[in-house]
Amino acid sequence: MKKIIVLVSLLLILLMGAQQALAVSEAAVLFLMISPGSKAAAMGNSFVAMADDPYATFYNPAGLAYQYGRHVTIMHVNWLPSLVSDIFYDYLAFCMSIEGLGTIGFNVAYINMGENQGMDEFGNPTEKFYSNEYAIAATYGTTISENMAVGVGLRFIQSNLAPFGAGQEKGTGQGSAFSFDLGLLYTFPFWNNKLRWGMNISNMGPKIAYIDEAQADPLPTNLKMGFAYKLIDQKFNRLTIATEINKLLVTPRKDETPADPFWKALVTSWYDEPLQRELDKITRSIGIEYVYGNLIALRTGYYHDKEGKVEYLTFGAGIKYSLYSFDFSYVSAEEGHPLANTMRYTLQIGF
Repeated sequence: MKKIIVLVSLLLILLMGAQQALAVSEAAVLFLMISPGSKAAAMGNSFVAMADDPYATFYNPAGLAYQYGRHVTIMHVNWLPSLVSDIFYDYLAFCMSIEGLGTIGFNVAYINMGENQGMDEFGNPTEKFYSNEYAIAATYGTTISENMAVGVGLRFIQSNLAPFGAGQEKGTGQGSAFSFDLGLLYTFPFWNNKLRWGMNISNMGPKIAYIDEAQADPLPTNLKMGFAYKLIDQKFNRLTIATEINKLLVTPRKDETPADPFWKALVTSWYDEPLQRELDKITRSIGIEYVYGNLIALRTGYYHDKEGKVEYLTFGAGIKYSLYSFDFSYVSAEEGHPLANTMRYTLQIGF
């Protein structure tokens, strides 16, 4: 069974790849798809099988099971800097191990979408307003066997797009929802514990409605799956390669047909469109991390989205001193790409 899991996952990675999809019009609250953490970003977001820092609360809550002590981390990034100047994204995470029980974690994700100009149904400008969205999550990870860990997460989501409805619509451009995550991590003993497989299904939950239930949009339910392999695992030198696939498990609303509920879309999202189109929606990424003496880290990665016609390299570095870790990442996308020149800064404290 273990070998079947390896073979099937490897085939999926080779044939399909991963998706970090900002699938416009397919789902709401897409800020939930923004990948936090400079370490993961520097590795092309190939982190589901590593998940070895507090950002496991996002990438794979099962990774919390192998974290001990208490850790807090914060990240700030100016989002889409090549397009706008007043959008920013912040992420705060905390985790704490409890002897005999596992590790609990909490995180807050917040995006400020800046100032917007209101328009009436005739296209005339009205009052200006500010938009923002945030999510608060509680997570938990624990081991269930010598080589297997599981994790769960529960999230509250608040979307404040506008303080009023569009045109003659009643209600406001505000909505809230709940979602949950499920994660797995498995370390393969027949590879001297150097190979790890990870999977996470995130943002499962009821649709979010701004005006009425008939116009409700699905949450961006997403599947992550990948491997991490320790090529070098010595006292002063560590080299890890990680790869990941993602698939957006959403069947969007079409004309008068409402979007499938999340539990149904887990299946229908694989055949809602022709097979080749579904495969093209999936993206892939790969990342490499080198750590010297647990003090200095160098990272790089590659991300590819065939349908979105997006591919870019990522770079980053990290330095650790005593209880403090500072990480930096940079997206090297082609000129004109929204993520071009995006830089993430992360501070982590262990105590």
